[in-house]
Amino acid sequence: MDFIAGAIGGGLSTAVGYPLDTVKVRIQTERHYNGIWHCIQETYRTEKVWGFYKGVSASVLTVSVISSVSFGTYKNFLCTICKLRYGAADAKPSKVDVSLAGGAAGAVRVVLMTPSEVAKVRMQTQRNPHPSVASPQPVSKPKYRGSLHCLKVIAKEEGFGGLYKGCSALLCRDCSSSAIYFLTYSALCDWLTPAGKNKPGFLVVLLSGGFAGVLAWGLATPMDVIKSRMQTDESDQHKYKGLVHCARESVRKEGAKVLFKGLGLNCIRAFPVNMVVFVTYEAVLRFTDRY
Repeated sequence: MDFIAGAIGGGLSTAVGYPLDTVKVRIQTERHYNGIWHCIQETYRTEKVWGFYKGVSASVLTVSVISSVSFGTYKNFLCTICKLRYGAADAKPSKVDVSLAGGAAGAVRVVLMTPSEVAKVRMQTQRNPHPSVASPQPVSKPKYRGSLHCLKVIAKEEGFGGLYKGCSALLCRDCSSSAIYFLTYSALCDWLTPAGKNKPGFLVVLLSGGFAGVLAWGLATPMDVIKSRMQTDESDQHKYKGLVHCARESVRKEGAKVLFKGLGLNCIRAFPVNMVVFVTYEAVLRFTDRY
């Protein structure tokens, strides 16, 4: 049931946070925006509401699968650790156990997630003016007609490796942030749940999930910036040779602050999104336990 609960939570959370994710990606990869509000205004002016939802259909489906694998891997890995260390799968894990299980969940996510992340970032940064926006020049057809078409074009032009651009940055981002994510959630639930209660209340789940998301994304933002930049680097550009080169070039041209582009937006988005993830996850598990 952990896999099903994770899938439902992931799908709902994506629908909630996707517009802000689009704004975040554009701020991280393009230099002409003065800030969050300027990016929102420009996106709406040129592409209307649909501009914020580019690639959302594939992202909801993919994140549902990835969230399912992530929560399922975390729970199963944690049970295995507890069985090996304490002789029982349902034994109370230590903070180190939770962190290791969280890191393992992050590593597994990356294998499945990278192609969809590449497609999402390419779709989000593709300029596709809305028909109602007056333009002195005829509007050219977009390179990518949808998420699946985007993956097909990338595979054709850049080969299989193109689908895994930014994989190294994503691995660094997700292993560390996933460990912090599950550790923070577990620790806050333990701390906020009154003694004698078996499970945390829904308010505790909401707060713990929200704060876990904020802390995890705060840690993940520098690698998130590098990942997004590597993934927008198309076959005809070749701006970056790898993770270290991308980080070095970005810092050289824009200063160290470039690594924290979108930090505020990540944290703002992370709170409601991860509240939805965990409260849905817990609600599905408790519903199935009851019936």
